[in-house]
Amino acid sequence: MSPDVWMILAFAGLLIAGVPVAFSLALSGAVGIVLGLSPDMLATMGTNTYNSIAKYPLIAIPLFILTGLIFERSGVALRLVRFAQALIGPRHGGLALVAVLVCMIMGGMSGSGPADAAAVAMVMLPSMTKAGYPKPFSATLIAASASTAILIPPSVALILYSIVVPGVDLRALFAAGLFPGILAGLALLVPAMIVSKRYGWEGGTPVEGAERLSVGTTFKQAIPALFAPVLILGGLRSGLFTPTEAAVVAVAYGAIVGLFLTRELSLRDLWELLGEAAIISGVVMLIIALAGIFAWAGTMLGTFRHLAEWIISLTDNGVLLLILVMLAVLVAGMLLDAISIYLIMMPILIPVMQHFEWNPVWFGILLAMNIAIGQFTPPVAVNLMVTTEVAKIRLEQTLGWALLFVLAMGCALALVAIFPAIALWLPSVLGYNV
Repeated sequence: MSPDVWMILAFAGLLIAGVPVAFSLALSGAVGIVLGLSPDMLATMGTNTYNSIAKYPLIAIPLFILTGLIFERSGVALRLVRFAQALIGPRHGGLALVAVLVCMIMGGMSGSGPADAAAVAMVMLPSMTKAGYPKPFSATLIAASASTAILIPPSVALILYSIVVPGVDLRALFAAGLFPGILAGLALLVPAMIVSKRYGWEGGTPVEGAERLSVGTTFKQAIPALFAPVLILGGLRSGLFTPTEAAVVAVAYGAIVGLFLTRELSLRDLWELLGEAAIISGVVMLIIALAGIFAWAGTMLGTFRHLAEWIISLTDNGVLLLILVMLAVLVAGMLLDAISIYLIMMPILIPVMQHFEWNPVWFGILLAMNIAIGQFTPPVAVNLMVTTEVAKIRLEQTLGWALLFVLAMGCALALVAIFPAIALWLPSVLGYNV
């Protein structure tokens, strides 16, 4: 067998053996270097790991992770829930509607699905359970709704995509993700409302304390949270700051909200959150750094080129091949995290995308929607793991509901694939390069 085949087999074998993705990438890359190049070339591993993370736009990732943690601790989710509950009022499926809306707004602050899921689940699950919603349904709905965080800007996944795919404007990606993100949320809401009405689940039990608050009062309390996406996206559109600088602004704004407006965040809490964000960011950056070894080895050996040529040779029908690619990414999303998928698959998919002349912004949104589905699809469903832990239920109890919401978001994905203007209209109107 050729060295590149050994490298792919080594990577698959290490994953099956339970080796973490980061180290699987590095070790399989080393196998490819030794067998296909020269053991002396192992000396390049240090340079490749450094070059993988020595990129200015990557600064935004730990900062947006910190932003999500700050808003989660600042009581922002509770204020958004109270406002949404007061606005919608008691009705069948009311709390389901609240959960979806709050997840989408929170996604516009953190850019992280698991952080979004944790913040909303801790506030919504008790009230939904009290109102008669089964815990498996509530946990799955929140996990699925939180997955829109990687579509609605700012999105950590889209930041990474803009780095991996050369020449893609991150501002265009952010703008392109807005309407598909909203569409995904609406797609989840439809079956949630139908099922709630079918089983008579009442949405009339308000969050603790919300029954004493009017729409006006709750709106005033929610203004700091509602203003966060406006600040981030408005600053990007006006050119006041770059996407990386927007992450700094988001952290500063979140700290001000938590320390001085909601006053639920202390300096001690802020220090703890810095440490927590550093740990999470360290894991992310380790994957990106060690993936550099795998990427360099695959490029030098021609592995990615060979795989891309094989994929292109499967069919001349671009539509059929797009469907096959989406199915492959969906399966990958069920097993791997978004960062790993981008780093592993994009070197292979970029030549395919260029061959069929797919719009890179539109294709990036399709990938993000696919990965979002994977975030709540077992066996490895990071969002669902978070919400089931909060709900104190087993992951397998949510399987039926997860399949329902996978089908719903799959319909939204199909609409964006058939009608690219859903993603591309806004960035083109705003004058971004698409």
